[in-house]
Formats: sequence, structure tokens, C-alpha cells
Amino acid sequence: MPIYAYQCESCGHAKDVLQKISADPLTTCPVCGAESFKKQLTAAGFQLKGSGWYCTDFRNGSGAAAKPGAAAEPAGQSAAAAAAPPPCGQPACAAACQGQA
Repeated sequence: MPIYAYQCESCGHAKDVLQKISADPLTTCPVCGAESFKKQLTAAGFQLKGSGWYCTDFRNGSGAAAKPGAAAEPAGQSAAAAAAPPPCGQPACAAACQGQA
């Protein structure tokens, strides 16, 4: 369940509330009782980090993750293109990303 931030526009009381997504928003301030308790807009609490988000996750469409070093060099690829950094920018998956542009 997500945590929502609320603030009363009358008295300024702020509170974080654990609520279901399907639950109706709170409207009554627990401190002053005014009907001006509003949900605040906050930043997401997670980040997608690390390597492997594109190069190793089901890139060949078969449902299995691609193995680094197992990708063959496509026909007609020049040495300069092979030396270029991978599209994801992660040197660790350069072998799996070859030929991706």
C-alpha cells in the first residue's frame, strides 16, 4: 500500500497516511476538524538502478536472458562500430549490446 502525504489548508497540520490505492482521499483534518485536508503531490520513492535493464533482459525474444559474450558479431559490422560504447552506456554488457542502436 502506498503512503500519501496530506496537509490541512486551515491549520497547516501535515500527516503521512498508509492507504489503499482504491480508498477515498481523506478530507477531514484530525487536528482541527476542518474539511480542508488535502492530498499533497510528492516524488516517487523508488529508482531503477543498475546494469541489465535492456541488454540482458529478454533481448532475443525467446524468454531467456541473453548471455554476455554469446552474441555473435553481425555481418558487415565495422571495427569502429564494434569499439563504440553500448547504447545503455554500461561497459559490462558491451558484448550483449553489440549491434543495438
